[in-house]
Amino acid sequence: MKEFAHKSLEITDDKPLVYTAMSKHYFYFRMHISKFVIEKGGVPLNPFMITEYFLIDTVDRNDVRSVNNNLVRKSEEIWVFGPVSDGVLAEVKIAKEMGKLVKYFKIVKSKEIVPIPKDEVEMEDDVKEFRNEL
Repeated sequence: MKEFAHKSLEITDDKPLVYTAMSKHYFYFRMHISKFVIEKGGVPLNPFMITEYFLIDTVDRNDVRSVNNNLVRKSEEIWVFGPVSDGVLAEVKIAKEMGKLVKYFKIVKSKEIVPIPKDEVEMEDDVKEFRNEL
């Protein structure tokens, strides 16, 4: 009897699951961010690739937030891209409470992504006063 074979069965490397946290203002970078994570050796759990933008408002936003929170809890690392919004700050707080690695990145010239230290992270206006919670 012939045994099924496929190239996928030969790929057995274990990569970290990386939750990609980003403000809704960076929605249009979602594919570039996923590509970046893959190129850096991670498996992107990109909420805007999984649920688009709140599933185009066809489900309750809290249901989508619950999905995102579950992805944060299941991931091994949280990578934050661009300015921190209220939702991103909530995701960072969940990750930090669980002792997960949190990395920060800046997007420059539309497709260039560079790591930055926490003290260089931009905060959106409505969460500037909570910078110490990063």
